[in-house]
Amino acid sequence: MKRTALAALAVLLLGGCDGPWSEGSDRIESAREFPPADRPVAPITSTKWSTEEARDRVNEADDVMDSADVRPGMTVADIGAGDGYYTVRLAPRVGATGRVLAQDIQPDVIERLADRVARERLDNVSLKLGAVDDPRLPANSFDRVFMVHMYHEIGEPYAFLWRLRPALRAGGQVIVVDGDRPIAQHGTPFRLLVCEFEAVGYKLVSYDDKAHAGGYLARFVPEGKRPAPDAITVCKNP
Repeated sequence: MKRTALAALAVLLLGGCDGPWSEGSDRIESAREFPPADRPVAPITSTKWSTEEARDRVNEADDVMDSADVRPGMTVADIGAGDGYYTVRLAPRVGATGRVLAQDIQPDVIERLADRVARERLDNVSLKLGAVDDPRLPANSFDRVFMVHMYHEIGEPYAFLWRLRPALRAGGQVIVVDGDRPIAQHGTPFRLLVCEFEAVGYKLVSYDDKAHAGGYLARFVPEGKRPAPDAITVCKNP
């Protein structure tokens, strides 16, 4: 196994021990101070929504990165990185002075991606095992956080977004690409997305139609103080 893959496995061993499931409940114990979402959660059925060749033919990644204003020297997190479609394209965009952190909650996905990162010699990419209620990102570290075709799979959105917010640097943004359709159809209704982000202290700054990328692109920034977990107002699924 390549050195990068071994390093990824070390991350799994260190990062996979907290957040135990409590007997008699279907919610992870570390999320229980937050309200449960009043909506379903889409199952993780695949690590990609289309082939990389098809996505490249419509210039998806470059267009999304342009809309997100990703520039050399930035530090970017790719949440729910899957097979690494955005990870391997973000790496050359941010360049040698930038960094990309690829995160996923599935250990086998992280291991496969570690092999790809090593094979493609992406020295500015690191890997992280996340949790269903916590992206486990270092504080004050990221200019952009990408969440592409994965938001509908987050089982604890209020805990997840609340714990994500400190990871943003001044001027940092969260970039969400998803389909404006029911969660059961592997999308997130746009109104629901905005409501859940606003509930934990983010503000929508732009919306772009990205049909060629499978839906819309929404950009959010932190606004005001984070509410206390027990003060979060739950959004209704439209």
